[in-house]
Amino acid sequence: MPITYRDSGVDIAAGTRAVELMKDAVRSTYGPEVLLGIGAFGGLFDISALGGLAAPVLVASTDGVGTKTKVAAALGRYDTVGHDIVNHCINDILVQGARPLFFLDYIASSRLNPEMVATVVGGCAAACRAAGCALLGGETAEMPGVYAAGEFDLVGTIVGVVDRPAIIDGSSIAPGDAVIGLASAGLHTNGFSLARRVFADWDLNAVVPELGRPLGDALLVPHRSYLPAIGKLWAAGVTVKGLAHITGGGLIDNPPRILPEGVAMRIQVGSWPVPPLFQLIQRTGNIELLEMAHVFNLGLGMLVVVPAEQAAAALAALGAEAWQVGDIVTCQGKPQVLLV
Repeated sequence: MPITYRDSGVDIAAGTRAVELMKDAVRSTYGPEVLLGIGAFGGLFDISALGGLAAPVLVASTDGVGTKTKVAAALGRYDTVGHDIVNHCINDILVQGARPLFFLDYIASSRLNPEMVATVVGGCAAACRAAGCALLGGETAEMPGVYAAGEFDLVGTIVGVVDRPAIIDGSSIAPGDAVIGLASAGLHTNGFSLARRVFADWDLNAVVPELGRPLGDALLVPHRSYLPAIGKLWAAGVTVKGLAHITGGGLIDNPPRILPEGVAMRIQVGSWPVPPLFQLIQRTGNIELLEMAHVFNLGLGMLVVVPAEQAAAALAALGAEAWQVGDIVTCQGKPQVLLV
């Protein structure tokens, strides 16, 4: 008896149905600059529509949501991780002053569930619409034998643009500058392997009193986009000298990536409220503070370096969920973070 591709674990019809379910959400992100999108072999984006830039520079980034997908799969909830991947990628290029142009997603699993895929992509589309970014295309892969049953992976690629004179590279950061911390929405997309180990025996659906909601809901809160917040700083005329997106490596490894030689970022522990979820992880797992800061954002999803004399204006523009959390000091050797 002849065998089929479906006998091997790949259902072409499921892939086709997934595309049908997601296409309206994807097309809702298109503007006139999108010439070809979903269904084409390659997306076409007319960059002549940009205008107003003296020397446009494209900025690109690729990332994933890591093992946060395991929490989503365990709960059967797929409406938030699409927001996660888009916002994570937006923040990564925002650090260099770029605004998003278009985004592409990659979803892979052992067996395609068209409704699940459509829900994930619907989240991607919603986040793209909010950012004025086109969901230009992507890939849905069914890979039995590579992914375990019930598991999936989610990755995204973003392309944005910045005018060359407006690139933020941290080169002007100097001792005395102020560090402003912007509140995170939760774990964002990093540290989930440790969090899942800490909560391995917990019921994700049970309400945790100190969190005021089920643990699973707290873990699945989407990654925050900082594009609106940084836009407020630009609109207020604040000089943004550097931006650090607090992702993998936490508060320890990310800030040095934007610092010039000879300076360190001094972060004052206690200068911002650490959200209850991080306190719960630290207490339950008996984790030292330095390890927590090396893994998690601890409530600070983006750090902004501004001239000290503009710190008050920056805080006034940003509102309640921002704090002055440190400053820039001289140091010997490589750039580093000092927790004090």
